[in-house]
Amino acid sequence: MHKLFKIDLSNLRGDLMGGLTAGIVALPLALAFGAQTEMGAISGLYGAIAVGVFAAFFGGTPIQVSGPTAPMTVISGTVITLAIAEAGSLSAGLPLVIAIFFLAGLLEMLLGVFKIGRYIKYIPYPVVSGFMSGIGVIIVIGQIFPLFGLTAPEGGAWGTLSALGRLPELASGYALAISAATIVIIYLFPRITKVVPSSLVALIVLSVVGYIWLKGGQLSVINDGTPGGIPTGLPRLQLDFWAQYLQVDQLLVIFKYAITLAALGAIDSLLTSIVADNLSKTRHESDQELIGQGMGNMAAALIGGLPGAGATMRTVINYQSGGKTRLSGVMAGLFLLAVLLGLGRLVGHVPNAVLAGILLTVGLSIIDYRGFRDLNKIPRADAITIIAVLLITVFQGLLEAVGVGMIISSILFMKSISDVMSTQMGSDNLKDVSPEISWDDESEISNELGEHVDIKRLDGPLFFGLASQFGELARIHPETTLVVIRMGRVPYIDQSGLYVLEEVVRSIQEQGAAVVFSGLKDQPLEMTKRINLVPGLVGFDYCFPDFQSCKKWLRTMLQHESLLADVAIRQREQKGQISSGVMNEQ
Repeated sequence: MHKLFKIDLSNLRGDLMGGLTAGIVALPLALAFGAQTEMGAISGLYGAIAVGVFAAFFGGTPIQVSGPTAPMTVISGTVITLAIAEAGSLSAGLPLVIAIFFLAGLLEMLLGVFKIGRYIKYIPYPVVSGFMSGIGVIIVIGQIFPLFGLTAPEGGAWGTLSALGRLPELASGYALAISAATIVIIYLFPRITKVVPSSLVALIVLSVVGYIWLKGGQLSVINDGTPGGIPTGLPRLQLDFWAQYLQVDQLLVIFKYAITLAALGAIDSLLTSIVADNLSKTRHESDQELIGQGMGNMAAALIGGLPGAGATMRTVINYQSGGKTRLSGVMAGLFLLAVLLGLGRLVGHVPNAVLAGILLTVGLSIIDYRGFRDLNKIPRADAITIIAVLLITVFQGLLEAVGVGMIISSILFMKSISDVMSTQMGSDNLKDVSPEISWDDESEISNELGEHVDIKRLDGPLFFGLASQFGELARIHPETTLVVIRMGRVPYIDQSGLYVLEEVVRSIQEQGAAVVFSGLKDQPLEMTKRINLVPGLVGFDYCFPDFQSCKKWLRTMLQHESLLADVAIRQREQKGQISSGVMNEQ
């Protein structure tokens, strides 16, 4: 059996604890995501079980925990609503929904089979920022009415905003109190302890409170919209769609929505995989991850569950709780299965207002506040892209937003590069990121460097297409105490490159080494100053206008090795002084 499919038992205890903790965190989120759609809370739980187990076992990111996510749920809800409108009822439209979900999983798996995953990195940060923020805004707007105990109006964001005038006369004070209490617990309980997820505390405590109120009929619960209540036991296989919809003439109808889900699932999962790599200091298999996610979404469709993707928060919690192998993700899914089999009836008594409060905090958490805070600091092209993608996501559609964002980014980026390159001599011979190949002007000092100094080299503009490769600069030798990053051939840096450069500097400093910049040109220097990378993390004393002046400084340092250690200490102290402001905001 291929090594990717083997279960590693070397970290059994840590994986069990990580999976259990991630599963506990996933439970209220799965119910909340499911309740946001017409298929009900149980569909979120089904999806978390199927995607969680299959994506972990067959995927390419060992510590990743998968399940329904906010972006996937928004599109899934749209698909379900359209199917009901076409068929007249959920039961009649369910085969169409299952067909779309199943085809989406199949397409996602094929992206991995044909090795398309590696191209996801070419989606620039402003597009991802605007898209994710748009999803967050959609979720927040969508919960305004449920927070007050009401059903969200039809028509998406426009429909909700236009109906706000109806709130005062229809709102339920009981529902608002439960929603407010949910939000307060989620935000304040972590100040008491982080051992138990705050969303789970809110779910349990306020469900008990709601059950008392329910006897008077003042509060709606999950069971109110589920004929016969929440089902218990294993879910029934949904195979009716096979003959009805998986035919050539029907594929054209469902392909648009399936490809939207597949593309979003791929982006969502691989972004989380990058986070997982940074945590575990490993490297995921992009194409294998897409295969696993696709299989998980096909399995979820077959049992009536929502499609999902890699979930960042659950993945981080899994790793922090001891999870290191794919067994942890499998355990998270199996824990949710145990909950389904043992506590299914109790789940039906969860108030809808609690789920609305949970979803509101989820929506707020995925808005890219950092990107918006820096709108006046980043290049105008990036700022335009973020705003345009956000507005299109909220008021038009997700697939259209990504497509338009990519077009805007490409056009504005090409214009920016053209403007900058026209002023650069020798710019017709730009290379890729090449940090390990010595340049000619280093020959006279190369023998003096020893094992304590590394020189990293960049050649050409640092933009979203090169950002992932640039991350390799963070790899240094254990003995290294000083890293020189040569920027003399970098005429331009965009938002993606800027943030990656900042992360590289932080990573190097966290490994105990200092960072020196050589040859920063006007545009890159101005960009680094805007986010306080210079002088916040790398002081002006360590930014040299050219490599000749840097070499003179290096020779002085090399004559007294203790000075190298002093530089690293000073930078760590400087970083500590700004960490409470900059790092907490990241």
